[in-house]
Parts: sequence; C-alpha cells; structure tokens
Amino acid sequence: MFLCGHFVGDVLWASLSLIAIIGAKTIGTLFFEALGLGCGAYLCWLGIQSATARRQADGTVSTEPRNPLLRGLAFGLSNPKAYPVAAAMFTALLARYASALDWTAFPPLLGAACVGFVAADTLLVTVIGAGMVRRFYRRHALWVTRVSGVLFIGFGLHALSTAGPGLWRRL
Repeated sequence: MFLCGHFVGDVLWASLSLIAIIGAKTIGTLFFEALGLGCGAYLCWLGIQSATARRQADGTVSTEPRNPLLRGLAFGLSNPKAYPVAAAMFTALLARYASALDWTAFPPLLGAACVGFVAADTLLVTVIGAGMVRRFYRRHALWVTRVSGVLFIGFGLHALSTAGPGLWRRL
C-alpha cells in the first residue's frame, strides 16, 4: 500500500516535470519554489520523527506507519528529489526533440514513465523481500530508521535552501 501511495507521487512529479518542459514559457517558477518549500519542510519533519524514533513496548519502531497508503502518498508527494530527477531525465531524453514537443506528447511520455516506475518498484520489492535484507532490517530497524531520518533532514534542508532564495527575492 505504501508503494501505491508513493506511485501517485511519482506520477505527479513526472507530470509536473513534463508540464514544465512542454509548457516552460507559461508556468513560471513561483509554483515550483513554493512546492519545494512545502516539501522541504515536510521532509525535515519526517526526518526529525525518524531520527528520534524509539522502540515501543511491543518491539516495533515508533515511526511505523499506521496507514501505509496515506504515508506512501505523503512521502511520494513530498519527495523533493523526484522533480529534479524527473526533469533531468526527461530533459536528457527529450532535449533534441524540444522544438517538436507539444501537449499530444504528454500522455505517451507519462505512460512510459509509469511503466518505468512499476518496473523499479518491482525490483525494489524483490530486493527488500530477500531474506538477508529482511533479517538485517529486523535486527537493526531502529538504527536504519534513525539514519534514514538524518538523510531525510538533509534532503529537506537541501529543498529549503533551493526554494527559499527564489521566494525570498520575490518578497
């Protein structure tokens, strides 16, 4: 369920990057700077929650999601690296065709991205499901969660530092 929610975020970010590439002259940067600021703040909050995680009485880590679909959706939608990665990928693949791109190219390009997302998630589930990986995680879940939290804080601060100056200049 987490991956289903995360998939929605991947599709949104791919859509936004394609919209930016195809319609670069009409959108402007304010929307993306505000989005980066919100995503950065959310990732910092998520990172702090993970970095300060504790074991509960039943042995679970305190950050385990109660609703994996909503947690995956929130994570996928707030992933600030997804937009630059999607934009870089589409730019690298489509730069030589930029003059020929129009809105009719949007659906097949997004469909191709969705096929890639599903393939990547299938590979991810396969690797995570491997016995050695599961055993390692069960043994070290608290520390894996805390280290992941520190990484999320770093991603969040990077998103804030990227979006903040552009918004600050507008004030």
